[in-house]
Amino acid sequence: MAGRTGKEPPSARLRRIHKALHRARTLLRRSAVDYFRGHGSDWVVLVTLLLSVPALAWATLTAPLWAAPEALVLPLIVGGLLLRPISLLAVYAAAAGALVVESVLLGPYADGAGRVTPGTVLVVSAVGFVGLLIAQFRTRVGVPWTGGGTMLFDLRERLRVQSQLPSLPKGWHREMSLRPAGGQSFSGDFVVAARTGPERRTLEVVLTDVSGKGMDAGSRALLLSGAFGGLLGSLPPHAFLPAANAYLLRQDWEEGFATSIHLVLDLDSGDYELFSAGHPPALQLSAGSGRWEEKSAGGPLLGVYDGVEFHPVKGRLRAGDVLMLFTDGLVETSERDLADGIDRLTGAAETYVATGFRGAAWHLIEKVAKDVNDDRALVLISRS
Repeated sequence: MAGRTGKEPPSARLRRIHKALHRARTLLRRSAVDYFRGHGSDWVVLVTLLLSVPALAWATLTAPLWAAPEALVLPLIVGGLLLRPISLLAVYAAAAGALVVESVLLGPYADGAGRVTPGTVLVVSAVGFVGLLIAQFRTRVGVPWTGGGTMLFDLRERLRVQSQLPSLPKGWHREMSLRPAGGQSFSGDFVVAARTGPERRTLEVVLTDVSGKGMDAGSRALLLSGAFGGLLGSLPPHAFLPAANAYLLRQDWEEGFATSIHLVLDLDSGDYELFSAGHPPALQLSAGSGRWEEKSAGGPLLGVYDGVEFHPVKGRLRAGDVLMLFTDGLVETSERDLADGIDRLTGAAETYVATGFRGAAWHLIEKVAKDVNDDRALVLISRS
């Protein structure tokens, strides 16, 4: 019947319209996802900003006292943050044209407020120049126009994931806390850990403090954490720090040294070895005596001397014992030396003996070094 009359049934038209809307919605969503990943075109932002320029010019012409000519800097700022340089030039051309139109229609600036003055031109030009520099810098670095924040977030999350401690068998407890300097997202302290050996019955933990702090050391800490994570478990324990030292020397950084402490713990017997590279000593609480004992293994800083050896100190964790590894930011400041800081840390740790040190790592940093402008890290291993 439809073929004889030449008319399409309403249901077919609705299906066709529905398919067209679905394709448009899919295309828009895909473009948005690609854009925010940094892989798509910036045409959506470009068109939006180009339309905003005449809208702002119209607002200035109708209400110049409320919508000043300087409002044209708004699309320039957004364009500098989101657009490529070539697209940004189109917005600049539109803004320049809008300034000319406003200047002609509003009249000479000597006639009163709300006119285009030389200062207006200078402000808009200065903002445009800065926006162009930002856009060119992003293009030169190679970071997508919306991907810089995402990239930094991914880097921070990778460092956090790499610093997680593996789960331990029944009878063992582990926890860790990292606090960057100044409340920043990146830290020069990091942890790499793995279960190694036959049947994964050995726990290896490496706590490292890269020279510098916060954002300055974060990029180097990320690079070293990946390298150290690859070395851990791939080499015998006694060969880890020499390999890490050789790797750091090859980087030839201007400020390239680091301190590190490497724990190798047998999860069956509780026997352990500690290798140190210029790191503060570990602290062990003996449940039998109730005393804290420093476990210090001598060794030079990483990235300073070639061909050095690292000799371990040995110990054993019995039932109720606790071992703490930490960086110098937790115990040493300009007003407090290392010995006083260790005394303060052990004194604060006494209050968590009854609770088995559950949740103690974060609270100990809060108690001992809450307002210290340095990276702080603390690792706790206890045997129940």
